[in-house]
Amino acid sequence: MGLLKKEIKDVTLKNAPENFKLISPEIQKDFVNAAATETINLIVKDIGGSLFSVLIDESRDISMKEHMAVVLCYVDKSGCIIERFLGLEHVASTTAISLKAAIDKLFSKHGLSISRLRGQGYGSASNMQGKFNGFKALILKENSSAYYIHCFAHQLQLALVGVVKNMLMFLNFFLSWLV
Repeated sequence: MGLLKKEIKDVTLKNAPENFKLISPEIQKDFVNAAATETINLIVKDIGGSLFSVLIDESRDISMKEHMAVVLCYVDKSGCIIERFLGLEHVASTTAISLKAAIDKLFSKHGLSISRLRGQGYGSASNMQGKFNGFKALILKENSSAYYIHCFAHQLQLALVGVVKNMLMFLNFFLSWLV
């Protein structure tokens, strides 16, 4: 343990009242949650009644739990385009219906309305962009002004994979790193 770390621990544990050490994991999680809540409240306040777009991606963590990452995009009062991470929501599954229920719950929790949504961006997974039953379609049924745009980062990844596959020189270069 470093000298500074030991000094801080000694002072904290000797001078703090027994119930006010702020070192338990529960208290630290409370601080993180409070900071996240305040940050999200500021984001929602900045959006106000403005129109916004959403970027969503689903993923699985190391414990095999499914999550939905949500980013809001909007234009602030100064005319600047802002992208803000709203949160990572646990979802029971990554079916379109499950994702729609999760976004409805998240929007409701933060006072956001799908009626203010003007854009939606996702990758190319069938559960996301399915024409009839995908997440995109479920949003469009509720708000026909929430235009779908394929996620540019995913498009870039697909383009790079396509280029590399067609260019033997690049393929050999990247394969040499694996050996």
